[in-house]
Amino acid sequence: MTSTYTDYQIIARDVPKVLSRKATEAQVARDLKYFTDHIGGIKTVDDFLGNTRLFDFAMQAFGLADMAYAKGFMRKILAGEPDANGQLLVDRIQDERFRAFAKAFDFRTLGAETTQRSEASTAVVDAYVRQKLESDAGDQDEGVRLALYFKRQAGTIMSAYGILADKALGVVVRTTLGLADETARGSLDAQAALITSKVDLASFRDPDKLDRFIKRFTLRWDMKNNATSAPLLSLFGGADGGFDTGVLLKLQSIRLGGH
Repeated sequence: MTSTYTDYQIIARDVPKVLSRKATEAQVARDLKYFTDHIGGIKTVDDFLGNTRLFDFAMQAFGLADMAYAKGFMRKILAGEPDANGQLLVDRIQDERFRAFAKAFDFRTLGAETTQRSEASTAVVDAYVRQKLESDAGDQDEGVRLALYFKRQAGTIMSAYGILADKALGVVVRTTLGLADETARGSLDAQAALITSKVDLASFRDPDKLDRFIKRFTLRWDMKNNATSAPLLSLFGGADGGFDTGVLLKLQSIRLGGH
């Protein structure tokens, strides 16, 4: 039996090698081939939403699998229709995953040329493999998945509201700070103020400080969950969100400037 941090390190110390092995797994390889073979034929938002297999693949690649059912909402994200004040829906959402998705599939600006770009093809394939790695790691130890996800997303965190908009990031931060689960039921502003007072978000851009933060998380995770996970040996030849739609809806109505 090993600790969550040990299992996390086994993957984190050579991510390219692990990703390469993950991409060769039979089902993953089939999913990658289908996406690669068909994404270039998508010319409009309707084409994209109409091909459920492609759309679901892309949503999973951006960590938005839990929102794949909400095609009406995603249509508004992709179509880029402004509200009465001229503001785009994607600009009102604090969750960076939606921004990244809209940027990759920017039909509003690029039209039929959208899917001819690497941002909507090879980059999405790479992201999908990473998501599969993190998801499968979570099947053995959810703490490992969370640690890998946090490491990948840490550089995109601009504010405490960005953490609150992403359920997985929120779990990592609350666990690391030793905050009770009930904290997540408080007001967004109160939660944001608490996180800001206890975490230097700029430190996440320092690899050493980020690693120390993740180590603190894994230690507290094991204390809280008594996690005992086995290394993902198969990926070495023998040797990474759920999304909270409730938070999203609340974030759509909060003050947007400066957060």
